[in-house]
Amino acid sequence: MKAPAQGQPAPLPSVMIEPLVRAALLEDLGRAGDLTSDAIIPPDAMARAVLQAREPGVVAGLDLAETAFRLIDPRLSFHVQKGDGARLQPGDDIAVIDGPARGLLTAERVALNFLGHLSGVASATASIVDAVAGTRAKVVDTRKTLPGLRAVQKHAVRLGGGANHRFGLDDAVLIKDNHIAVAGSLTIAVKRARTYVGHLVKIEVEVDTLDQLREALAAGVEAVLLDNMGPGMLREAVAMVGGRAVTEASGRITPESAPAIAASGVDLISVGWLTHSARVLDIGLDYRA
Repeated sequence: MKAPAQGQPAPLPSVMIEPLVRAALLEDLGRAGDLTSDAIIPPDAMARAVLQAREPGVVAGLDLAETAFRLIDPRLSFHVQKGDGARLQPGDDIAVIDGPARGLLTAERVALNFLGHLSGVASATASIVDAVAGTRAKVVDTRKTLPGLRAVQKHAVRLGGGANHRFGLDDAVLIKDNHIAVAGSLTIAVKRARTYVGHLVKIEVEVDTLDQLREALAAGVEAVLLDNMGPGMLREAVAMVGGRAVTEASGRITPESAPAIAASGVDLISVGWLTHSARVLDIGLDYRA
């Protein structure tokens, strides 16, 4: 893999991504391996293929794609033309793979599954980041990730220009409406959390009214999640906070609605669909002589 461009996150360690790729390959190989390629392709046949963008976007997941080819046949070489985080145009060559044809064909689907999905996450993130360019708002993800893929999906968000919210329940305290309902009040919930966690753990509270926001600020929280508020209410909320806490807007935010939300002055815009519903970016594997 090429070194990351300046400002891009470093690739994830192979110890984190190899188990994901290995599990996907084992699922695909089943009990008898690649019957089609083994039956049709001579064992000494060699081939060259190019991963190519078929639509605009941002590439992510090259390390997983490379790992898929390497695990199937270490003799396959993987030469990156457009590194993770690069902006793509239709027809751009992303990577060239050379080596044994059987291995290339066997690893193709798993490599494309990871590459297309994670490039889709990065591209979706970039669409929101571009929409709020010039404002103070930073685009962040959520814990609404596909099981087992959180680390690589959140890495793809960073490659798309976004930042990461919590990685898990142990990162920070985020008190939501159901916590408050069970505890009895927002103030009680914050007080219990403050007593329980260490001094390095931040507390955020989800609010959907200005009265709740006022109560959260009085409780001294470090961040407030302003849930499903329109731009007008968000402006009021930001003014009420007055810099005393980090402000985070959330709730069905799209590239079309993001500019007005960012213009309210919020610090963060959290978008769950970046990871749970991002459309796959169309990337093909084309064989060349």
